Amino acid sequence: MDFQVLLLTIGVSFILAVIAAPLLIPLLRRMKFGQQVREDGPQSHLKKSGTPTMGGVVILLAFTLAFLKFSAVKNTDFYVLLVATLGFGLIGFLDDYIKIVFKRSLGLTARQKMLGQLLFSALMCYLLIQNGHSTAISIPGTSVSFDWTGWFYYPFVVFMMLAITNAVNFTDGLDGLLSGVSAIAFGAFAIVAMQATSMPAAVCAAAMIGAVLGFLVYNAHPAKVFMGDTGSLGIGGAIGAIAIVTKTELLFLVIGGIFVIEVLSVVIQVISFKTRGKRVFKMSPIHHHFELSGWSEWRVVITFWAVGAILAALGLYLNKGL
Repeated sequence: MDFQVLLLTIGVSFILAVIAAPLLIPLLRRMKFGQQVREDGPQSHLKKSGTPTMGGVVILLAFTLAFLKFSAVKNTDFYVLLVATLGFGLIGFLDDYIKIVFKRSLGLTARQKMLGQLLFSALMCYLLIQNGHSTAISIPGTSVSFDWTGWFYYPFVVFMMLAITNAVNFTDGLDGLLSGVSAIAFGAFAIVAMQATSMPAAVCAAAMIGAVLGFLVYNAHPAKVFMGDTGSLGIGGAIGAIAIVTKTELLFLVIGGIFVIEVLSVVIQVISFKTRGKRVFKMSPIHHHFELSGWSEWRVVITFWAVGAILAALGLYLNKGL
């Protein structure tokens, strides 16, 4: 019965996104909510300038309606998932809005964005503490776990949410890349959530699968709309929260391996350039490195989807051994 609910959630969320996107895209065009493309990026991306962005509104709308409709259990996990997804999505929305409306290329300042992320992460921690959330962390593929106690665990949760949302944000750089990779990760986490008997987390993952796949219909190359930070930060918030409520915090490193690789490529590039004056990659995040190496955009996306699927399968295999 639970599996049928998840399939229904995916289907409804998908349909909502498919219906909402063509209604929003013309509106975004009329309001001139177009993407500003980096001049120092791949030259092939310059033609994407002006493509409507902030399409993440479609993802969050479809997700929210499906999640509220099919979540029979409104417990602490439910509210943690909702706060994380919509809270981080709101930060992304404000960032996108400021970039476009006020013509500020950086949107929110780094301090403003950090403050917002800390605020919603802290709210998540408060809800978890009130519910007596376990502070033990398990090592994937083993029966080993260690308890950091609340003094260490909750700062770790905050760090984890900031790291994951920013890693997911870095992955949003090619048509359909984040939509496909996140759908795969959410699929794996839906299974993990069912194994952990956390129905709110399973429904959350299912609602996100439908929403991002529905959005992918319009975001696949050549993209008719981009999700912007509204979508990427909302997606990151959902993935991070699911990993936390299902007690598979470290398993994210495997299932979300693509996101980890993307953010590491940025960190490595920055450290290398500041310490040695040399770049390791032609451009970071790493998906741009492959583009500049001669790969077509579609080839990069398909390859990353395939690697994401392999990592998701490996994560499910490791989780089985817990």
